[in-house]
Amino acid sequence: MGKSAKPPKTYRLFVESYPELGQAWELVRRAEVKGGLDEKSLRLVKLGIAVGGMKEGAVHSAVRKALSAGITVDEVGQVVALAASTLGFPSTVAVYSWVQEQVESAEKD
Repeated sequence: MGKSAKPPKTYRLFVESYPELGQAWELVRRAEVKGGLDEKSLRLVKLGIAVGGMKEGAVHSAVRKALSAGITVDEVGQVVALAASTLGFPSTVAVYSWVQEQVESAEKD
């Protein structure tokens, strides 16, 4: 996989407190990248799953990782727009706000 985004402080503190869970999570992460998807596709699929599940933290993480992998803001935005017909407008606007938080943060870095 490409250049990875730095994990958030809360994640790092959690893994320091519970190292076995951190190790288990790393095994899951290694297993999920095996297969035929290229990195861009994998990142966009992960974002779509997070969006569909309405998981704010997962959306934040997926956006950070997508942007670090070279996926454009427009491509991330298209994933959000695709969700509108399934999630509905209010939920899609909520997801859009989560994405924007990460885009703005990335622009500051």
